[in-house]
Amino acid sequence: MAASSTPTGRAPWSLSLLGTLLRPWLKIKRDPAEPAQLLDPEQPVLYVIERRGTSDVLILEQACQEAGLPSPLRAGRRLAARRRRALLMLEPQRGLFGPRRRHAARDGLLAQLRALQGQPGRDVQLVPVALYVGRAPSRDSGWFRVLFSENWAVVGRFRRLLALLLNGRDCIVHFSPPVSLRKLLQDAGEETPQRLALKTTRVLRAHFRRVRAAVIGPDLSHRRTLVDALLASEPVRAAIMQSALKEKTSRASAYRRARGYAMEIAADYSHPVVRSASLLLSGFWNKLFDGISMHHFESLRAIAPGHEVIYVPCHRSHADYLLLSYQLYQNGLVPPHIAAGVNLNLPVVGPLLRRGGAFFLRRSFKANALYSSVFAAYVDQLLQRGVSMEYFVEGTRSRTGRMLPPRAGMLAITVRAFLRAPRRPLLFQPVYIGYEKLMEGNSYIGELSGQPKQKESLLGLLRAFGVLRQRYGRVTLNFGEPILLERLLEQRAPGWRGARGDDDERPTWFPGLVDELADRINIEINRAAHVNPINLLALCLLATPKHALDEQDLRQQLALYKTLLAELPYSGRVTLTPAAPDEIIAYGERMGWIRRIKHPLGDVLVTEGDQAVLLSYFRNNVLHLFAPAAWVAACFLNNRRMARVSVLRMGRMVYPFIRSELFLCWDDDGFAQRLTEIIELFVRHGLLQTVGDARLLERGPGQDDGAYQLRVLAHSLLQTFERYYVAIATLVKAGPGVFTAAELEQTCVLTAQRLSLLQQLTAPEFFDKALFRGFIQQLRAQGVVRGNAENKLEFDAELAGVVRDARLILSRGVRETVLKITPGSETAAPAAHSD
Repeated sequence: MAASSTPTGRAPWSLSLLGTLLRPWLKIKRDPAEPAQLLDPEQPVLYVIERRGTSDVLILEQACQEAGLPSPLRAGRRLAARRRRALLMLEPQRGLFGPRRRHAARDGLLAQLRALQGQPGRDVQLVPVALYVGRAPSRDSGWFRVLFSENWAVVGRFRRLLALLLNGRDCIVHFSPPVSLRKLLQDAGEETPQRLALKTTRVLRAHFRRVRAAVIGPDLSHRRTLVDALLASEPVRAAIMQSALKEKTSRASAYRRARGYAMEIAADYSHPVVRSASLLLSGFWNKLFDGISMHHFESLRAIAPGHEVIYVPCHRSHADYLLLSYQLYQNGLVPPHIAAGVNLNLPVVGPLLRRGGAFFLRRSFKANALYSSVFAAYVDQLLQRGVSMEYFVEGTRSRTGRMLPPRAGMLAITVRAFLRAPRRPLLFQPVYIGYEKLMEGNSYIGELSGQPKQKESLLGLLRAFGVLRQRYGRVTLNFGEPILLERLLEQRAPGWRGARGDDDERPTWFPGLVDELADRINIEINRAAHVNPINLLALCLLATPKHALDEQDLRQQLALYKTLLAELPYSGRVTLTPAAPDEIIAYGERMGWIRRIKHPLGDVLVTEGDQAVLLSYFRNNVLHLFAPAAWVAACFLNNRRMARVSVLRMGRMVYPFIRSELFLCWDDDGFAQRLTEIIELFVRHGLLQTVGDARLLERGPGQDDGAYQLRVLAHSLLQTFERYYVAIATLVKAGPGVFTAAELEQTCVLTAQRLSLLQQLTAPEFFDKALFRGFIQQLRAQGVVRGNAENKLEFDAELAGVVRDARLILSRGVRETVLKITPGSETAAPAAHSD
């Protein structure tokens, strides 16, 4: 292409003038912040933007100036084929009286490719740049600005001008990694430059659509259009016919019922509502929290375009889904559609949540085949349209702070939808959300004490505004390792592409794969935990009988926990507060979690009453991180000296139960290796000593500082071992063939409640029915117990040996108390109470 007669060393004076006038109205956020790191400084750059317009050119020019990149207006002569500007625009070039050059971008690209064919030593970097005006309005944005922010519509010059005037200080400029035109030519083989230019422009258009969908959300049709599409799908039509036949009603009546279900379920996503909510939530979070931190988000940002993303966070508070959606929006990704319980579809609130992307589902709908088909078809439609989703695999908020056993219903529906139409790669994104104080804390105490769960209501929501009178510290969102569904399918079911995902044709491997996926999500959430000051204080203080520690002892214990996490990280995604022990203590006092009792011989830090109960929640958030260390320490509670091989052997025995309860990340050999590493760390820091040829391990005497630190560390997990002992001792004392699993569970709950009263425990999860149920299920899975023809639990005599071995971990007083209050065979099977 011939060089233009217009000087190429500087921009035309008209554009320079317009740029100067526009600059005060613009504030640009670059993504990534330093795009120059993406480029090779030795090679010329050719920028590609999606839309044609003077304002877009000027925004790109200013972004390049601020980032230190070559100017799109002045770097044209360095290209293989000289141009007036180093810029291509995919939108057709139009004149005053209709289209003039519909293929300007393709022609410009073709000129560069042809020029490079004759210049073997040269290259050109093609850099796609996406521009969005008003994608994230700031707190001082008015409601009117929302109407003129970025969307999918092609707008005219006047509307674009208004958008710049109203939202110009909220511009996002997204630089994608460069594409080498030389490499394109090399990879093209015998393909002609004309064909390659055409293919590249098509790929660029698809790329911009993916980025736009990731940044501002998919181009959603009206809610009624989506509902019509799902009602027209073959599975729903078949379900409507079956429902009409089964209930002996007309097809029209069944159709109306299906449509009612669809309207009850479907979200009505509105970009203006989402942007408006962003403005409101900015002030709301600033009122509630001292800050929101986010880690490992860049790995998601890099992989999200081109993938169907399913966000699967832990569920600690009603604030979870608002926080995650807000943070995604503020950091350049579209908020997901969120699966919400139909109990939240309240007057006023429900429509707002629906327009923010919430879709509603009933607690259980297995018995309603028509509703199940409509809901599954709705999920199908979301996946087909590239809509990201969010749901909680735990099913409900954790009242104890632990990860709850997963409920895999939504996962199964999602995986089946993907199998029916695997159009885009699907990934599950685990997210850990960590708080320092919970808005629902008081209600959690009541529910754990036996009070009924409060039903959601509009009046209750209005009362909840009282939370604004308090401060809740900092919140942390950690993004875990993404789980790619296709990779998991290839590992577990190589022939998965032949499965359609229909309920009536579910392959044999499907349930196992969904269960594995559910467990993997919980494990990855735990592998992304954040350890804040309140977590550490809870671990220390709740491990003492009176929930009190001398200040110097508390400092040493905090330092030990930080050392464990620093020298033996649980995973690369776990984050830890940088605060020193003194700062942690001072912060706990400011937050009101602990109280200082002054004393001439040294101050004592204490937590009391309901505060101690609530602190158990934050201890449980991170208990899994310290489980291996707590096990090693527990081995020396009642033994000053123990063989190293015994610590490892018993650790292997108990590990399947700890892993199931805490969703730990190691296999059996990995856990044994972790125990070895913990032992070596304790030896290095003087908490344990080796004896003889290092086969024996020994702690210091009871009054020794190291022995005291081990005792506090061991007590963080001791209640778990006591709960296991309650279940096994109850079973052994009653004898084989006495209990069903449900009867054993209920007896264990009652025994643990009584033990809790006798020991004055402040951890309500000690007698949590779900934890006993999970332990009994693991006993069956490990073959320790088995059911007979009458569904009673049988076991071998070796189980009594486990009760005897408990003396190595549990004190004599605890063992004798458990055996005393555990009912014998004559009273062993009380009627199971309803939940």
